[in-house]
Amino acid sequence: MATSESPLPYPEHDKLGPLGTRASALDDPVELRARLLAEFAQGVQAARGAAAMTNTADAVHEARKALRRCRAVLAMVTHALPKGERRAVQHALKDARRSLSTVRDHAVAPDSLARVELSDDDRDTARRVLDNAAQALPTSADIKQLLGEAAARAAAQAEALEAALPAGISWETIGEGIRDVYADARRARRASKRSRSWFHSWRRRSKELVAQLDFVGRNTGLRAQAIHGELDAVTDELGPAVDLIMLREFVATHAQGISDNEIEHLRDTIDDRLDELMKQTRKAARDAYSLKPKKLEKRLLKSIKRDLTPADELENGQLD
Repeated sequence: MATSESPLPYPEHDKLGPLGTRASALDDPVELRARLLAEFAQGVQAARGAAAMTNTADAVHEARKALRRCRAVLAMVTHALPKGERRAVQHALKDARRSLSTVRDHAVAPDSLARVELSDDDRDTARRVLDNAAQALPTSADIKQLLGEAAARAAAQAEALEAALPAGISWETIGEGIRDVYADARRARRASKRSRSWFHSWRRRSKELVAQLDFVGRNTGLRAQAIHGELDAVTDELGPAVDLIMLREFVATHAQGISDNEIEHLRDTIDDRLDELMKQTRKAARDAYSLKPKKLEKRLLKSIKRDLTPADELENGQLD
């Protein structure tokens, strides 16, 4: 039993204890804070880099990935931030990504349509939808401006985040943030059985979760990276279904001059494929989301401890 003469080797409030005996940023609250801010800053830099890309479709894709990376960091430190600052940064990042959504839809729609088996009539309807959409596509200059504005918003939030965070961030804080995102993803997966919007939410939360686990894995080792790999593989399978969710709304938005019956028939064809994909992906992800949130957090912590414990100590059974 610890006494005043034999203090705990880690802060008493940190119920998780030491993460391992090898040096890691996760063991040092000040260094962990610096790594998290650097991760956010790298996301901002990637968004700026995207704004300079020549291919606008690729630029929008990379910018949205970069902004998601920033959101993943924010979710890891959410319990260390005052509510007002947390919400302000969250809304700014959300607005930045949404400002690029329409351009992203225009880029993805042709490929999404090509992956759906269509009749000749539906194929003709799809062609006319794409022709209509082309008339509404922002110019390259407008897209460049949107990209620049999104990157500028993210940069402003990097400064706000650094000012609002305490001097040190513990593993307990980011572990709780990861657990929250996993819980949200798991809840959305259950609800997606009855709702396309929940399916979309499931993928968004899953992408954030994967980005968080990537950060942890890069700062620990192979065991934590394996957990990242499991969820990353599942998340990749959600993409085609989410693209079809977007596509059915895209078709309705750009239906000018096309009869209601033709649009309805095309959307029904998309829905048939979408329902099939949603069912397949929910089933494929069952095992990945089978753990309750606290169990997932414990599994991740155990993996981190093993990653940070030297091999000779593992062999001697010195891991708690």
